[in-house]
Amino acid sequence: MDEKRLKELIKEKRYVTIKKELEKMNPVDVAELLESLDVQTALLIFRTLPKDLAVEVFAHFSVEQQRELVSLVTDKELKHIVDELYFDDMIDILEEVPANVVKKILLNAKEEERNLINQFLRYPPESAGSIMTIEYVDLKKNMTVKEALEHIKETGLDKETVYTCYVTDANRKLEGIVSLRKLVISDEDLLIEDIMERDVIYVHTHDDQETVARVFKRYGFLALPVVDNEGRLIGIITVDDIMEVIDQEATEDFQKMAAMSPTEEKYLEANVFSLAKHRVIWLLVLMISATFTGGIIRKFENLLQSAVVLTAFIPMLMDTGGNAGSQSSTLVIRGIALGEIAPKDTGKVVLKELVISIIVGVILAVVNFFRIYLFDNVGFLISFTVSITLFVTVVISKVIGGILPMIAKKLNIDPAIMAGPLITTIVDALSLIVYFSIASCLLNI
Repeated sequence: MDEKRLKELIKEKRYVTIKKELEKMNPVDVAELLESLDVQTALLIFRTLPKDLAVEVFAHFSVEQQRELVSLVTDKELKHIVDELYFDDMIDILEEVPANVVKKILLNAKEEERNLINQFLRYPPESAGSIMTIEYVDLKKNMTVKEALEHIKETGLDKETVYTCYVTDANRKLEGIVSLRKLVISDEDLLIEDIMERDVIYVHTHDDQETVARVFKRYGFLALPVVDNEGRLIGIITVDDIMEVIDQEATEDFQKMAAMSPTEEKYLEANVFSLAKHRVIWLLVLMISATFTGGIIRKFENLLQSAVVLTAFIPMLMDTGGNAGSQSSTLVIRGIALGEIAPKDTGKVVLKELVISIIVGVILAVVNFFRIYLFDNVGFLISFTVSITLFVTVVISKVIGGILPMIAKKLNIDPAIMAGPLITTIVDALSLIVYFSIASCLLNI
């Protein structure tokens, strides 16, 4: 069913047909369809869905849609949703909805669950603890394989994943892991401690979610255990949750690299004033910092009056310098984000960018010399001055573009801030200083 057919069926009030067709669809697609409707109509159709499907659909709604539905459903409907949602999905919702809605949800939760919710909400935002779930299969090392499989059959239906099971002691300390595959193919009389893997990769509750994402990428896990400072198993993070984190982090980096304040609002749904607010701050900072460029030009007014032709090449030099710096900063920022580059590699980065910049600078300078000497009909000295400046500008730009993100990382600042717009502003000022200094020496002005 597509959006057009859904609206036709609603217009004809064929809700039984809608229910039957939606039951055959994936919950993700159903959520997307219902979000295209006004909230009252969406709620009407949502209430016709089977309870299990309704819970899955609710989990895939946007935060805005969840807020609206929670405020409209009855306490009984809300209790069912809260009871059936996976714990991490419920925490995600509670972190986003208003305080009065959180209170309404907590009132419909069991006391034990309410205590757990309050504990989870105290974890720092963007930490491993804030995105984990408590719905995992735990085993004891003195269990036999047969007992473990029976335990999984009894409890696995309510768990987020059963593919990896976690072996804990009486104090919940993580001792090992065992895969469902290993359990299925092992002799049923073997003990769990005989087949479990003791060298466990895990993260701590307060580790940053970017660190968690790098661990997932490095080891290719489907789930990752989360422990506290005493090594006790607190929860697990599943691959579907970390995919959302990776998407959020990538979006945030792109926004910072484009000189915008990060926001999770969807572009078409965001208010124009909200979008303007996120953009104007950095634009003001960059605009004001660009006054240095104007100051440099004014300082060398006499030079420009004596050789007016030099003015024609200022945009080319500034653009090339900015582009060269942006290339380097983009690659280094991406390398840092993926964990391929660490602060200790600063020397290697600077050396590599220096060599690259020399190669690129020579090629650009030679091509530029012949271009302006042969086709722009300017003198040899002017052509040589512009080309030498271009070479020096490219070298400086690429080294700065490579080193600034590394400095930011060492200072615990997001390296994405040191991207295109900021690099361009710095390089513009430096390229002008280099240009006028070389011109003064070579042209004796």
